[in-house]
Amino acid sequence: MSLAVEVRVDSPRIVGVGTAVPMTSYSQRELLDEFEIVDPRIESVFLNSAIERRGLTLPPLGPDGSRSVETQGTLLRKHLTNGLAMGREAVEACLKDAGATLADVRYLCCVSSTGLLTPGFSALLIKELGISVHCSRLDVVGMGCNAGLNALTAVAGWAGARPGELALMVCIEACSAAYVFDGTMRSSVVNSLFGDGAAAVAVRSGGSAPTGPALMRFSSCIIPEAVDAMRYDWDDDHGKFSFFLDQDVPYVVGAHAELALEKLLGEMGLRRSDISHWVIHSGGKKVIDSVRANLGLSRYDVRHTTGVLRDHGNVSSGSFLFSYQRLLAEQTTAHGDYGVLMTMGPGSTIEMALVAW
Repeated sequence: MSLAVEVRVDSPRIVGVGTAVPMTSYSQRELLDEFEIVDPRIESVFLNSAIERRGLTLPPLGPDGSRSVETQGTLLRKHLTNGLAMGREAVEACLKDAGATLADVRYLCCVSSTGLLTPGFSALLIKELGISVHCSRLDVVGMGCNAGLNALTAVAGWAGARPGELALMVCIEACSAAYVFDGTMRSSVVNSLFGDGAAAVAVRSGGSAPTGPALMRFSSCIIPEAVDAMRYDWDDDHGKFSFFLDQDVPYVVGAHAELALEKLLGEMGLRRSDISHWVIHSGGKKVIDSVRANLGLSRYDVRHTTGVLRDHGNVSSGSFLFSYQRLLAEQTTAHGDYGVLMTMGPGSTIEMALVAW
């Protein structure tokens, strides 16, 4: 049995979480029908994805009843309008969960990989929500599905240095603003997987009666030889950005998961058996299966990860917060429990955080 790790009273803690998805959602079969996809190979990718429904904003219908082709400018406007709406809803839900108000927010970090904005979502949300103009802010753009934990590292550091002050992180991913519909297998793999969503988390340190899990330690593991395995880059043929996923991504991530976990736990004197709760990014069925196999996890351990994938698809950087919210709703955590948060994405990168209740 490993020794218990001391949790400092002034450790930064997660004190609230909130999520949001679009009002429109589709089953995988509905999406195949919407885009008149009949290629059996592509049908198989959609129908064997372990996804039942996803929130998406599809292109508008043209005069002939088919879906219009969206320009990059149209997609960027979708990223802005849909992202801002989901971000606002997630922030409001998060603050309600934290028992806080907009007037309490002192730091706002926004994460997104589905479009480029200047000014970014942080400035736009401060204006939209009426947050104090003196609120510190940060935008994390283009880091992909792992970015939620990259950003949470910065948020925890800010909160830890300012006891009592509230910091927010909001992941805003309008993935339907990053789609290319060209019938190729490359695009179809992406189109079968991602969904729109936003997730916000509130962090605070200090206080006489701390609540929520403490953010104990973060770790990163980048895999340079797989730098091209996940990319969001310009497609000259279509005149827009396009996302690419290498077919070996699940195996690359899985093969390095144990190395990343040993780095995280070894520094704290903990073992894998000390971890009671696993909150893992819903990267896709093969990714989840590979991570589970390499870390020796049970299906129960990843129940929330697979549940989020089933109900929402891969909502990129905010996926792990959707799973974390489900864990809290179960009310199965207890004082003294440890948990691991895990995300993975372009770089290729695995990010982890150790939390303690």
